Amino acid sequence: MQRLGLTGGIGSGKSTVANLLRGHGASVIDADAISRSTTGAGGSAIARITQCFGEEFVTKDGALDRDRMRQATFADPKVRERLEAIIHPLVGQESARQEAQAVAAGVRSIVFDIPLLVESRRWRQRVDAVLVVDCVRAMQIERVMARSGLDKDAVERIIDSQASRGERLRSADMVLFNGGSSMSALITEVDQLVQRFGL
Repeated sequence: MQRLGLTGGIGSGKSTVANLLRGHGASVIDADAISRSTTGAGGSAIARITQCFGEEFVTKDGALDRDRMRQATFADPKVRERLEAIIHPLVGQESARQEAQAVAAGVRSIVFDIPLLVESRRWRQRVDAVLVVDCVRAMQIERVMARSGLDKDAVERIIDSQASRGERLRSADMVLFNGGSSMSALITEVDQLVQRFGL
């Protein structure tokens, strides 16, 4: 059993790499998807978020108001810390449940897709190796603007709130550079990588 930590900055192409690894038979545990489910309508974090931040941070359908929360976390880093204190334990519990399920099923490799792996520190001890999907900042900005509709300033604030490119690269056991040359080039890189993990 191999446990691989997969991370990368927003817009790096990390989710694309995760899907390619899934296609090779890895069991992918997506921390971002788990986090979104806890803050979606009726999610397990909503009651605590309402209690901690107020009803104005929850939409009419019972989900986290992401735009309002994004603005609040940019204005005050302590807001982010309080939010993470609510969400991270829930993500950890569900990740552990999915990991146990994958182990019981006898899968050969588990990929933990963790956007904030470097920032959280605690994940490093749970994986055998860290794969960083890397790209230049201009490419990150271009990709996120194209898919999200956010303006450049908003995207840059998100990038600046994450670990720096240098910090991620220093934490890596392996680096996959996703410069956007072609999808086939990325597929070839992933094909070469998976041989190291018995996939």
